[in-house]
Amino acid sequence: MVRRAPLHAGIVTYTESILELNDNGLYCASGDLHIDPWRAVDRAVITHAHADHACAGSRAYLTAQPGEALLRARVGPDAAIQTLTYREAIDLGGVRVSLHPAGHILGSAQVRVESGGEVWVVSGDYKLEPDPTCEPFEPVACDTFVTEATFGLPIYRWPVESAVLAEIQAWWNANQQTGKASVLFAYSLGKAQRVLAGIAGAAGEIYTHGAVENFCRAYRAAGIALAPTTHVAAAGDADWSRALIVAPPSANGTPWMRRFGALSTGFVSGWMRIRGARRRRSLDRGFVLSDHADWSGLMSAIRATGASRVWVTHGYRAPVVEWLKQQGLDAQAVETRFEGDQDETGAEPPEAES
Repeated sequence: MVRRAPLHAGIVTYTESILELNDNGLYCASGDLHIDPWRAVDRAVITHAHADHACAGSRAYLTAQPGEALLRARVGPDAAIQTLTYREAIDLGGVRVSLHPAGHILGSAQVRVESGGEVWVVSGDYKLEPDPTCEPFEPVACDTFVTEATFGLPIYRWPVESAVLAEIQAWWNANQQTGKASVLFAYSLGKAQRVLAGIAGAAGEIYTHGAVENFCRAYRAAGIALAPTTHVAAAGDADWSRALIVAPPSANGTPWMRRFGALSTGFVSGWMRIRGARRRRSLDRGFVLSDHADWSGLMSAIRATGASRVWVTHGYRAPVVEWLKQQGLDAQAVETRFEGDQDETGAEPPEAES
C-alpha cells in the first residue's frame, strides 16, 4: 500500500485501497462511486440527508430506504434515487456494497464496501444511544473503519436522555408560570424530531418553524410518532405565553422571533456540554443532547468493528488519532468537508423561512 503526500500537516490518505480521497470526497474506483461526495458526481452513495453529506446534482444516488424521502427533500424531486433496505447488498462494478444502521437520524446508514476480501466501513455520522426516531447503530466488522470525531474529546460524555427531556419539560413549565414563550432551538432534521418524540403527550401546545415542520411531515409519513405540532405560520391568535416553539438555531435573533413577545430561549446540542457555550450564543438554557457519539461512544463503536486501521474525519481528529495509536491501531486523520453537529443555515428545504 502506498501513502500519498499529506493534504495538510498530519493528514495522510492512502491511494492503493478500496477507498481514496479525491477532489470530490471519498471515492471507490473499482465501483466508480463516491460516498457522501462534496459536489455532484456520477454515482453518490449517501449515508444520510444532512446538508454536509448530501448535495444536489449527482446523476444517481444510493441510500437506505428509510431515508429516501429526506434525501429527496434535500436533492430534489426528480433526482434518480435507488434505495436498499438495511443489510441488503448490491454489486457495483464487482464491489459489494451494503448499508447498515448508524443511529444518527431517520435513514442514516453506514456504508460497507467489500472487494478482494477486504472490507471498509464508512460510518457517516452515528450515535450509540437509543433513539425512537431511527434504527439503532449496528457494529459492522471490517478491516478499515472511517469514523467521525465531532465530539472526540473525553469531556464530551452525554447524560441520560430521559433526564435531559425532563429538564426541557421543567423549563417549559416554569416559563408558562411566568408568561413567557419557550423557544427551543434544535437542528431541523433529526434533533428536533428526537425531542418531539421524547415529549409526545406533554401538556401544552407545540409550534414549529417551517424548516422543522417540513421534516416532521417526512418522519410522520415514515411511521415515527411525534408530539402533535402546528406550523407557526398557521397558528393564528396563539397564546405564545404557554407554547413551546421548536425552531432551527438559524432563527435566533431574526425578525421571525418578534411575534412571540416575552420569551425564554433554550438550545438542544452536545455543544451545551461546555461551560460558556450557552452564554456565547446569548441563550437562557442549554440542554445536552446530541445525535453524535460522545467520547465513550466513539471508542466503543471503533472497538466493536474489530478494525485494525481507522480513518478519522471531521471533528477532534488529532486527539482521537493519538488515543487510537496508543491502543495499537493504525489511525490517520483524513480531511473532509463534513461539519458534524452544525446548524444547517442556508440549507433548508423550500418553505423553511417561517
